Amino acid sequence: LTQGMEAESGRREQGKKIVLKPYVVNEMEYEASLPEKKSNTLSRDLIDYVQYMIQNHGENYKEMARDEKNYYQDTPKQIKRKINVYKNFYPEEYKDFIASLKQEKMDVQ
Repeated sequence: LTQGMEAESGRREQGKKIVLKPYVVNEMEYEASLPEKKSNTLSRDLIDYVQYMIQNHGENYKEMARDEKNYYQDTPKQIKRKINVYKNFYPEEYKDFIASLKQEKMDVQ
């Protein structure tokens, strides 16, 4: 046992690392060099939740918080934050959605 330990410490003193599987190291270095991917998508559940709230309550966040579909029991501020995230991620889709709501109100009247 002592002989094996001496041999190990002797290797370390030389400063050479013995790489048994260089392909693993190469693969890890390659993955580390890749640019970080940013996911610019929101879950379909969150989008449906936000659209439902806007459709039924407009901008009344207190009413949204009391809605039975507020499964997450979000506070008015949390709901407002989720809506703002949706606006920032999908500005075009948000504009189209608001326009379609205005169109529906015109059709009803």
